[in-house]
Amino acid sequence: MLSGGLLEHSICAVVGTYGTGKTTVALQFVYEGLAKGEKVIYISLEEREDFLRATMAQKGWDMDQYQDSFFLIRLDPTDFNIAISSIKSELPSLIKSVGAGRVVIDPISLFEGLFEDESVRRKEMFKFIETMRDETCTFLLTSETDKNNQFTSKYGLIEYLSDTVILLRYVRPTNIAEVHLALEVVKMRRSAHSREIKPFEILADQVMVYSEANVF
Repeated sequence: MLSGGLLEHSICAVVGTYGTGKTTVALQFVYEGLAKGEKVIYISLEEREDFLRATMAQKGWDMDQYQDSFFLIRLDPTDFNIAISSIKSELPSLIKSVGAGRVVIDPISLFEGLFEDESVRRKEMFKFIETMRDETCTFLLTSETDKNNQFTSKYGLIEYLSDTVILLRYVRPTNIAEVHLALEVVKMRRSAHSREIKPFEILADQVMVYSEANVF
């Protein structure tokens, strides 16, 4: 669906409502990078470090072998000054110091929410994304959807700033039918990506996209 995968050194946004597997997709992205010998930074603004590590252990991933390659950082988004400073000022130097090939921010929507004024949010996010483009690594940012629209991010901004946008959502054929998870590559710059909507499942050890199947 991505014509071979995410482009190296690009910025990808994974957008979805609660329970659609955003963090699971991000962790899969992390593990695949580590397995390829890359250094990975994971910044969590929501889930606790012990929960994330327990989730990875539950999937059967041996993370002990990657202690020198995996950097998991938990930031408290309620502490505005520390969260802003850590992401804007310290992340670029951390990327360079560890030689990170992949960086995850989960969810970027909590970072966006630190700016109450919409014009300030747009300006700060644009500056932040432009700074990240100077780094030689691939970014994956997760975002909640708008509470009234499952097809757009919470602030409707990250889609415009990212190179790739992957939308995760529920599909309910009827009110009493089984609920399915569906995935769509909404946008991918410099790539002839698939425009189809495909079902996927969150399995015990991986996320499986059924690219040959149809949702209905």
